[in-house]
Amino acid sequence: MAGTQSKADTLRRVSKEKDVRESNIIAAKAVADAVRTSLGPRGMDKMIQDHNGEVLITNDGATILSKMKCFHPAAKMMQELSKAQDIEAGDGTTSVVVLAGSILDSTRNLLAKGIHPTVIAESFLTATQKAEEILESVAVPIDLSNREALIHAATTSLSSKVVSGDSQILAPIAVDATLQVIDPQTATNVDINENIRVVQQVGGTVEDTELVNGLVFTKVSSNGPTNVENAKIGLIQFCLSAPKTDIENNVVVSEYAQMDRILREERKYILKMCKKIKASGCNVLLVQKSILRDATNDLSLHFLAKMKIMVITDVERSDIEFISKTIGCKPVAHIDSFTEDRLGSAKLVEQVSMGAGRVTKVTGCPNEHKTVTVLVRGSNKLVLGEAERSLHDAFCVVRCLVKKKFLIVGGGAPEAELALRLEKFAKTLPGEAQ
Repeated sequence: MAGTQSKADTLRRVSKEKDVRESNIIAAKAVADAVRTSLGPRGMDKMIQDHNGEVLITNDGATILSKMKCFHPAAKMMQELSKAQDIEAGDGTTSVVVLAGSILDSTRNLLAKGIHPTVIAESFLTATQKAEEILESVAVPIDLSNREALIHAATTSLSSKVVSGDSQILAPIAVDATLQVIDPQTATNVDINENIRVVQQVGGTVEDTELVNGLVFTKVSSNGPTNVENAKIGLIQFCLSAPKTDIENNVVVSEYAQMDRILREERKYILKMCKKIKASGCNVLLVQKSILRDATNDLSLHFLAKMKIMVITDVERSDIEFISKTIGCKPVAHIDSFTEDRLGSAKLVEQVSMGAGRVTKVTGCPNEHKTVTVLVRGSNKLVLGEAERSLHDAFCVVRCLVKKKFLIVGGGAPEAELALRLEKFAKTLPGEAQ
């Protein structure tokens, strides 16, 4: 009786293991099937609506999967796989998910034959190592000085995107931007996030996208100078406005004389800060966005305009390091630390009209070959978003060529070669690993 019970428990456990594996494979394959139709030049774009009602149109695998809400652990792993591919390689985020789904689907037959999952996993790892050797043997070495070959590679990554029609403009920009921030003779990697900034500006078409050796701000100075040559640029992280009380405190003013005194003190306080900025020799001021109170007010902007200082407000915290690296300035957290040695420099800061809006360009920077900015133009935010994602993929393709200076042919030829060679290699392996 005990033997029968033990046998039943074993069968139940084996059955449960099979059900879990089957569930994982089905979930992973469902995710792969969801993005399969967006793969390749004939792939279709997906229209995604998020919980806020915003609509996104894209065929970028990583973007589609990041917007999906998956609850199954295996489906979540497919999302993480696409994210890892996006960080490591930049392109091929859809391909890697479709390939993983197909490989998992093919393991069903192997599991049905009774082959242990560990043996299957080890065999896949062996095949991966062998596949890398085969691809390197059929790859064509490339030199980073061969700009045409790099542009062809970047164009290939853009061919399946919404902006594929403008690939002849975007591909050279991606190649030039990536090569400008490295030394092609010695570089083994490219830090895209730190050295290349993409700025979006609604208006015009994707054809108007340009590469700027310097900085671009979508904010412009409302009053004051609009064109500054030989600029001395300061970057502040404090507020040019009157100090405020704590959230729960109030100041009650009962007389006009007291109100006048408060306004006089506020004026005196702001004027003192503005004079300190002017005394340092600064003629262009960048102000970091503040969440506690207004970073600037009308009074401070009025004083700075009278002192012929251009002011650019609402600089994002995430851009501070990039700006500092480009113009050679140091962020200042307090007015007492605002001195001449903390200022950056540029040959020209100018406001440029672009369609319906204006942007501020900073050019002639001391470190212009360490960082670059790509100004992306488009008729609406949907086009701009897709153009930026496509450019990121193109940057990553060039980065991959910097890391490993090899190109392989397309059209499924490498895959066919791999299939033939791996089949021959499999026959040399013993037992189940074959």
